[in-house]
Amino acid sequence: MKSLTDLKIQIFADGADKAGILDLYAKPYIKGLTTNPSLMKKAGIKDYEAFAKDILQTVTAKPISLEVFSDEFAEMRRQAAKIKSWGANVYVKIPITNSRGESSLPLIRDLAQEGVKLNVTALLTLKQVASVAATLNPAVPSVVSVFAGRIADTGVDPMPMIRACAPLLEDHPKAELLWASTREVLNLFQAEEAGCKIITVPHDIIGKAAKMLGMDLTDLSLDTVKTFLKDSTDAGFKL
Repeated sequence: MKSLTDLKIQIFADGADKAGILDLYAKPYIKGLTTNPSLMKKAGIKDYEAFAKDILQTVTAKPISLEVFSDEFAEMRRQAAKIKSWGANVYVKIPITNSRGESSLPLIRDLAQEGVKLNVTALLTLKQVASVAATLNPAVPSVVSVFAGRIADTGVDPMPMIRACAPLLEDHPKAELLWASTREVLNLFQAEEAGCKIITVPHDIIGKAAKMLGMDLTDLSLDTVKTFLKDSTDAGFKL
């Protein structure tokens, strides 16, 4: 494995930095883009619609997921319709529940039947994935986002659960299993091995992968030592 282009899994750039989005959109190994309200807040975005429409002036040929942000299902529905109208390449992200733990499945079912391309997000259990699979419209493209990185954050290996998810979507040829909350370059290979079609990767990890993937470990060891030397010299350390 020498470069990101050698991977079979689709890499979606995950972020809300405009310059980063537009730069990565132009890379042939980036197959799509995602963002979410938390990333947009971190990037200092104040006007959701203006930001999205600005990005969509350039992002036209690859899928991009944009998330609703209401906690009320009626308002989620209104936002979903509006977001959908912004482009044929737009997927509407719907969280599996609202903040009160109330299920989004009725809304997901309705939107899927209406032909809305969905990215169902914040999934962390096999039961959730199974319930989404039973709700989606097989005729409409969709994405099922499992937060493997958050599962791993709890000290649990996400691989068995992710492997078990893929068969649940066998009756949905247009549904794609997505590995979300990527934490390190290794996750790209884990996601591919586990049967995911897509992995969302933060911009900084994409940069790390582009630089380090396939690097000789002896060379990396020497590079690490050189970094220690440079940093200690720059800091002016003395004993």
